[in-house]
Amino acid sequence: MLIGVPKETRPGERLVAATPKTVAQLRKLGYDVVVESGAGAGASFSDAAFVAEGATIGDAAAAWGADVVTAVNPPADEDVARLREGSYLVAQLAPHSRADLVSSLAAKGVTALALDAVPRISRAQALDVLSSMSNVAGYRAVIEAAEAYGGMFTGQVTAAGKTPPATVFVIGAGVAGLAAIGAAASLGAQVRGFDVRPEAGEQVESMGAKFVTASADAMQEKSSTGYAAALSEAQEKATLALYAEESSKADIVITTALVRGKAVRTITAEMVANMKPGSVIVDLAATGGGNCELTVPGSTVVTDNGVTIVGYTDLTSRLPQQSSQLFGTNVVNFLKLVTPAKDGNLVLDLDDPVQRGMTVARAGEVLWPPPPISVSAAPAAAAAVSSDTRSPEQKAADEAAAKAAKARRNNQLMVVAGVILAVLLPFTHIETLVTFTVFVLAVFVGYYVISNVSHSLHTPLMSQTNAISGIILVGSLLQIGNDHLLVTILAVVSAAIASINVFGGFLVTYRMLGMFRKDA
Repeated sequence: MLIGVPKETRPGERLVAATPKTVAQLRKLGYDVVVESGAGAGASFSDAAFVAEGATIGDAAAAWGADVVTAVNPPADEDVARLREGSYLVAQLAPHSRADLVSSLAAKGVTALALDAVPRISRAQALDVLSSMSNVAGYRAVIEAAEAYGGMFTGQVTAAGKTPPATVFVIGAGVAGLAAIGAAASLGAQVRGFDVRPEAGEQVESMGAKFVTASADAMQEKSSTGYAAALSEAQEKATLALYAEESSKADIVITTALVRGKAVRTITAEMVANMKPGSVIVDLAATGGGNCELTVPGSTVVTDNGVTIVGYTDLTSRLPQQSSQLFGTNVVNFLKLVTPAKDGNLVLDLDDPVQRGMTVARAGEVLWPPPPISVSAAPAAAAAVSSDTRSPEQKAADEAAAKAAKARRNNQLMVVAGVILAVLLPFTHIETLVTFTVFVLAVFVGYYVISNVSHSLHTPLMSQTNAISGIILVGSLLQIGNDHLLVTILAVVSAAIASINVFGGFLVTYRMLGMFRKDA
């Protein structure tokens, strides 16, 4: 089958649905690829680069007339007319708000697959262009904020005085919000984040921000889909009060609240009026109308009190190479899913919930919306906790009883060990006694040190214990060849175990450090 990659026609769009690298991957799946001339120019991909990876260059008619057409944005009416009956269209189609487009594609006999309708389940993450593009947009939002803000993000201490770090408040802890939090925190800002989904709090704090706590009225129940839903009237009132308080203290506010492509009002004109002069709002939901009441989609405005409101709708296009590569990789991952034989033939399986969720039109029939998929975004442990019907007083009593029982067991073991030592000590050589004392002390010290270290630090702690294992290894080597056979045997065993620990620890450390390498 032939895959067509047309040039994007939306004003200002610099992305392309395939890159030379992804063209090579598509060719390995057995597909032929035709790229419209100049399609990659906005992202600095020349026609020659596509040809070098096995693609052919054609005009718009050739690209849109292919068996499979992949594009970044929804097609215009004239582009729909160019599609062949029975062909496949793989693109962002906004089916939740473009019913007319879905109907047109169905009437044309096109199988339409919406990349922005990928079910939010674990195995579909590699296909999810919303996550890929949101990640880029969240990062770019911080860059735009830094450009518009009149100060540094990180605090500075100089001979001329001290400057405080910028305070950043991020509304929404989806992919874009978390990317913005991570970027702002890495620049040294003091970051605060909020999301109406209670399970997002841990994610916010894992990115280096403080999760802003709110009243119960502002929080939703556990999300069953991974997405935030529309707020009730009480929830909206409570969240607006929180946003007003946080925005008045912030130097930079980044908003990301979108519900199925529609922006939710989070920042009112009154809140903007109470913000500090020189502060900045970056509205990532400008494409859906804007979270801020004063946002002008596609533009930057400065209010009378000196607040800059950035409403750009092309944040991903401002990083076109990386965005195109990520988008193209999502397309490749989708085609890997629907090309199991790697023979260049697309085989659609509507029994697969991922493929069914993306299919919005097929054989003249509109298939949107798809059947619901229930996926809990809450951790499994939370479900177990929620099933505990004990009262707080009963839980406290049970925990106290468990601690008391554990203390009794420990005391009994210590008494037994003391009795054994008392019996053996009169018959023990003084050197053996000294060695055994050191061993017991080492066991106790090691136990209490390790047991009080956070689980997240166990891997780096293992790296530090390589030094201790090295000492054991040296001592074991010195004892090998001792006159006593038992000592020699123990020394050999000890050297072997210490060697495994040393080399294993360094291997784990190497792999851990590799995760932070840019070329990894």
